[in-house]
Amino acid sequence: MSTHIANRTRVLTLIGTIITQFALGSVYTWSLFNAQLADKLSEPVSRVAFSFGILSLALAVASSMAGKMQERFGVRKVTIGAGILLGASLLLTAHATNLILLYVFAGFLIGFADGTGYLMTLSNCVKWFPERKGLISACAIGAYGLGSLGFKFINMYLLEHNGLESTFDVWGVIAMVMVIIGGLMMKDAPKQEISAVEAAEGVRDYSLAESMKCPQFWMLALVFLTVCMSGLYVIGVAKDIGQSYVHLSVEVAASAVAIIAVANLGGRLVLGVLSDKMARTNVIAIALAVCLLGVCALLFAQLNMMVFYFAVACIAFSFGGTITVFPSLVSDFFGLNNLTKNYGVIYLGFGIGSFIGSIVASVFGGFIATFYLMFALLVVSLVIALTIKLPNGESDAQLVANN
Repeated sequence: MSTHIANRTRVLTLIGTIITQFALGSVYTWSLFNAQLADKLSEPVSRVAFSFGILSLALAVASSMAGKMQERFGVRKVTIGAGILLGASLLLTAHATNLILLYVFAGFLIGFADGTGYLMTLSNCVKWFPERKGLISACAIGAYGLGSLGFKFINMYLLEHNGLESTFDVWGVIAMVMVIIGGLMMKDAPKQEISAVEAAEGVRDYSLAESMKCPQFWMLALVFLTVCMSGLYVIGVAKDIGQSYVHLSVEVAASAVAIIAVANLGGRLVLGVLSDKMARTNVIAIALAVCLLGVCALLFAQLNMMVFYFAVACIAFSFGGTITVFPSLVSDFFGLNNLTKNYGVIYLGFGIGSFIGSIVASVFGGFIATFYLMFALLVVSLVIALTIKLPNGESDAQLVANN
């Protein structure tokens, strides 16, 4: 009977996590609102769009703090709180009257709400399914990606028929209700006990302080930052790369957005499932090699429409796959019990990476400087993925064999 109850609990937690992740993914429809917000506030689109950069950074910072909040209040209460804050922030954004308020409401508050729910619910769900970590990550993060696609159609319809302020109001209510419902279905995962065999082999759970003393922690952080910087930069400016760098028409360049969405989702599903069948460091090495192939195409190939589509698809596939596999990879290295805190600090690379590519491009005069930085970091990261060992000296492949 207890096994039946446990299975029911973890299935409900999975369903609740998927619902929550779908709603949280809606923030990636933000570009739909830039033009209308710019008109409303009488500000340039570039300044309005900067709110999404703040959102990305706040999301990463909140993710690093979510573990502490879960320890104190539990996953259900924190998720419900994140849902209420997300809904309230969107309602406040609807009535922002200047850039400062927009940065606070749409940047800081929405990002903080989204980040609080995103990583915590994902990590908690993975802990419920230690035997299927890759598949569960793919389901949860895939839902996050599908949320941006689903809400794109919802928000486009609302903008067309209801106007800007009403769209934010309705979006806020829908997202809040979904996150609250998802949160009510969740339960904190039980603490994972280390067996006597694992203890004899040197396997243990690392606290955040212990993890940060290991060189492997910072190696993984560099790999994660590299892929996030590459993926977020190219995804953010794909249309501009197509027009200005490859010299394609507006329509052809804009089609890259759809290709990126499909490749991103494909990476999440393919590499997420693959990570349960082979060493996760090897899966990350595959993702890095695919990303490097895409960057090499942008740097060294004769550019045309098909090469451009191939390049952005490779980079998006790698990005989607890496952020799906990484939570399970971090748990392989440092244990499941402190996953939210350990991965939370590594996840800061998501927010930092979202800025680095743009800063390098603006300082050094264009796309090509960022492409060369991506190339160099990907080579280093690929070497790390192929050579890194677990803190006990065991390889990731040995861990898979032992399990």
